[in-house]
Amino acid sequence: MNSLIERVKSAMVGLGTGWILALMLLLSVISLAIMLERVWLYWSLRDDIDVLMRDLGKLLRGGDMEGARRRLEESRSAEAAVVVAGLVEADRGVAAAEEAMEGASCLQRVKLEKRLAFLGTLGNNAPFIGLLGTVIGIVAAFDELSKVKSAAAGAATQLAPEAVMARISEALVATAIGILIAIPAVAAFNAFQRVVRGIVANTEALGHMLLAHLKAVPVAGAAGADGPAVERAAPSRPKAEDTERN
Repeated sequence: MNSLIERVKSAMVGLGTGWILALMLLLSVISLAIMLERVWLYWSLRDDIDVLMRDLGKLLRGGDMEGARRRLEESRSAEAAVVVAGLVEADRGVAAAEEAMEGASCLQRVKLEKRLAFLGTLGNNAPFIGLLGTVIGIVAAFDELSKVKSAAAGAATQLAPEAVMARISEALVATAIGILIAIPAVAAFNAFQRVVRGIVANTEALGHMLLAHLKAVPVAGAAGADGPAVERAAPSRPKAEDTERN
């Protein structure tokens, strides 16, 4: 058992913390690339949803389904892409339109959340990677201290404290880098998740507007926007027989 521990300790001291620092540097570059790619994607999908919803409502109330489809296709937003899928299937019924929008919404959500899991995982585990580097550095520092006791020459004794301090500084640097990588990764993950939730909420709002139009039933006696009001039925008069009885 002791020989196994010695072998593990020798391997850790031999590797040092250099490979930990290189790994964290690589992870930080990947994390930054994902952040920039996600920002570009969300920026490219931006649109004024309030204006889009207002225009869509006007076109639907006017019965211009083709115009509503063209208006949505002009938008580059994920919300418009989902509602277009429902409009395409609107002639098959409300259920078909609803299912089409549900499927399109799932695809858009996968697209929006792509690579976010990496940021969340990195934010949670980067400090532990730095802690591993710290442990390796501390083990190496104690190994240097053990050499002081076995050293016979005074020169070796003078050099050992400098090596110990170097090992400890490497350990602290590994911890600091791990924390520095984790903070922006977690912040970006939370911000991107908030953006995705906003897009999903806007998508549901536009989808409900389309479904409300498809499920709408004309109300008898109400004045239509494109035609005269339907006359209400006159109140029934009591029959002559009922009057005589009274």
